[in-house]
Amino acid sequence: MADAGLKDSLVQAVEDAEGVLGEGASERRLGSLGKLEVPAEAIRALPLEFVKRHRILPIGLYNGTIRVATADPGNQRVIEDIRLLSGLEVQEFEAPAAEILEKMAECYQMTVEKMIEHLHPEQAVSTEGRTLHDIEVMANEPTVINLVNVIISTALRERASDIHLVPFEQSLQLRYRIDGLLQEKPPPPKQLHAALVSRIKIMADMNIAERYMPQDGHIQINHRGVRVDIRVGTLPTIYGEGMVLRLLEKTAKLLTVEELGLDPARSTLLSRLVEKPHGLFLTTGPTGSGKTTTLYAILQRIYTPEKKIVTIEDPVEYELPGVAQIPVRPSRNFSFANGLRSILRQDPDVVMVGEIRDSETAEIAIRAALTGHQVFSTLHTNDSTGAVTRLLDMGVEAYLISSSLEGVLAQRLVRRICTQCRVESPLSSALRDRMELLGARKIEGVFYRGAGCEECRGNGYRGRIGIFELLPIGTELREMILQKQSSAKLKAAAQRTMITMHQDALQKAAAGVTSIEEILRVSSGDLLG
Repeated sequence: MADAGLKDSLVQAVEDAEGVLGEGASERRLGSLGKLEVPAEAIRALPLEFVKRHRILPIGLYNGTIRVATADPGNQRVIEDIRLLSGLEVQEFEAPAAEILEKMAECYQMTVEKMIEHLHPEQAVSTEGRTLHDIEVMANEPTVINLVNVIISTALRERASDIHLVPFEQSLQLRYRIDGLLQEKPPPPKQLHAALVSRIKIMADMNIAERYMPQDGHIQINHRGVRVDIRVGTLPTIYGEGMVLRLLEKTAKLLTVEELGLDPARSTLLSRLVEKPHGLFLTTGPTGSGKTTTLYAILQRIYTPEKKIVTIEDPVEYELPGVAQIPVRPSRNFSFANGLRSILRQDPDVVMVGEIRDSETAEIAIRAALTGHQVFSTLHTNDSTGAVTRLLDMGVEAYLISSSLEGVLAQRLVRRICTQCRVESPLSSALRDRMELLGARKIEGVFYRGAGCEECRGNGYRGRIGIFELLPIGTELREMILQKQSSAKLKAAAQRTMITMHQDALQKAAAGVTSIEEILRVSSGDLLG
């Protein structure tokens, strides 16, 4: 049963294994399993139920021997069971349990649905009426631990940014947010709700006894050699605690401005605006539109060892090399305003404020911009000129805004059409009429859609890209701000030279990057006209 097609990578991994465990040369320590290609013959050699129960993984067949990764080498009973099931001699290699579970999910295509199908009735017993101690014991059962691990690893494998777990009267809803949209997944049994929540709370170092007040926690895991931070939030509902897990790959590659979707001409203009020695630059858009990611890209662009860059964020989402990053801590009265005052006493050249939420933070940020600092921040407005109106509404004096504001970048995120299944899609009369009703000007040309394939899991989309509206503040606009002109008048003046989000969106649709349907979904009409 030797595997003639055994991958060179497997042989190399075995030969390069880190040392020998105990006295037997058959027990070795493997490096990362993430890049190891496991032959199909090895996967078929042991049943899934057995592999799951003992948390082992067959990694190859070689000269009448089955090679197995395990977190607990030397268990003679398990070795004997493997020998009986496979009919082969057994060679063990030690690997971390988390890596084994992740590779197991990949090799056996283990999903939450499949795992639930294999649950025995006694494993899904109700937690109703049980004591806190009973639920804590259940939370540490292998079935619950494995189910939580599979929920998280599947979300990471499908590029989800959030996991939503919400209880209802008769069911438990599980959804992943992928490319900005929630997608429903096969739900775990309602009976396991309390045990699953308790397990995640234990991982996040939260109070499992507190079930009637919101809590926040934090989990750090390694996924295929990449560090992932998971922010956990609970919210009590009438049917129990709901949970949201935000997944952040800390070592993920930070995007450049061009990779975000800004064209070369506006990228050059952006560079001129953000490389000024002082002044305020804002990014605007609704929650989840990528404002902070854009600011990270800008900070990467302007960073030099000669500049001291400090950020204050809620929370710190990604680590920036060479940048001092500070999280706000509301529980300790360390807000954006308090933190910004402290930062300005640290002699910074560049300051990034995660969000301007109130008049106090706005005032401090603007005065910092007027006293020789580069200041970057975000606002929640629909377009670029709306940032001026929002600052005025906060009570900031018009002359301060006019003197300090250098530019505003408004943005949204739209899904990219999958490049593997992109096809031409003539614009239907219904879509054309809908866009005209929303105020869009006449549109012509060929547009595209995703037909759906294995690569995009049938969605027709894979990944997201930004659509932008970059507003430089010139002499004319400064005068209009001083006169407290309305946002509509500011926008009318800006549009004479500015590419609007509407125009940028249509350009990307015509280029086959996104679809008209996606533009309508994201805009709801506020980008058009």
